[in-house]
Amino acid sequence: MSITELERATQTPEQIYAAGGITVHKVGELIGARIDGVHLSGDLSEETAYAINYALAAHKVVFFQGQQHLDDTSQYEFAGTLGTQTTPHPTVKSKGDKLLVLDRAANSWHTDVTFVDRIPKASILRATTIPEYGGATTWASTTAAYEQLPASLKVFVENLRAVHTNAYDYAEVVNQANPVDAQRLAYYAEFTREIYETEHPVVRIHPATGEKTLLLGHFFKEFVGLKPSESVALYQLLQARIIKLENTVRWNWSAGDLAIWDNQATQHYGIADYGTQARSVHRVTLAGDVPVDVRGEQSRILQGDAAEYSIIADIDRLPGFAAN
Repeated sequence: MSITELERATQTPEQIYAAGGITVHKVGELIGARIDGVHLSGDLSEETAYAINYALAAHKVVFFQGQQHLDDTSQYEFAGTLGTQTTPHPTVKSKGDKLLVLDRAANSWHTDVTFVDRIPKASILRATTIPEYGGATTWASTTAAYEQLPASLKVFVENLRAVHTNAYDYAEVVNQANPVDAQRLAYYAEFTREIYETEHPVVRIHPATGEKTLLLGHFFKEFVGLKPSESVALYQLLQARIIKLENTVRWNWSAGDLAIWDNQATQHYGIADYGTQARSVHRVTLAGDVPVDVRGEQSRILQGDAAEYSIIADIDRLPGFAAN
């Protein structure tokens, strides 16, 4: 352990933020903070990058304003100060090999790319085309949701595993799509051109904080060992806990905004309430590790190899969290 790491182990969050030259302002009690005092780039100091990562672990999603100078290249370079960038997506082709360009709101609650074993640790999103109204994004803390569960339900879900797949609800999407919506159908065909399935713990241990957090979202297929009707009922119960308004924060985008969320402890929802207006966001994801359950057992690949999508990152524990 270096002297710097020894010093960090005794610092308060406020001291960590001050050393990184940032100020952190909560925007919600259980999730969300705005970070001021930093000009984002690929040239951030180690202290500033550490402070941002620490704030992200503490608040689950952080927001930056006034970053109009960022373009695709500088956004990608900034992301590299916080971790190792993944390729844009396991199946969806993108404009270039660095960022994923999203022109449609997801319009459902999800954690990014949970159908692979190496779930990204964080996502970095920059709005490039903002509608005059609508188009906000909402995040929910899956850590807070777990902590609020009754003790008996915690024990139950800690022993459950679930299958996640990128072919989630695919038949329903095709059946419900307007026949003339060829673009939507083509997107889902591309999204599922290679099938991935992974068995994950329903409760994972956060690699940086040691906290327990629920791992679900719209890539969920079924709980292992439960009947389909039981899976649906339990999924709905747990999702309702996750997306309680008290566990969420909503961000209305403005020019120059950038958001980073802890993809190991959140779900998010891009709201499609902007009609036919254009909306575009550019996303970089950072490599994560393979989730482990409360007994230390890892997720298990059922189908698909994500090695070309992302490395498996080594994520260090952060000092100062009660679970560590």
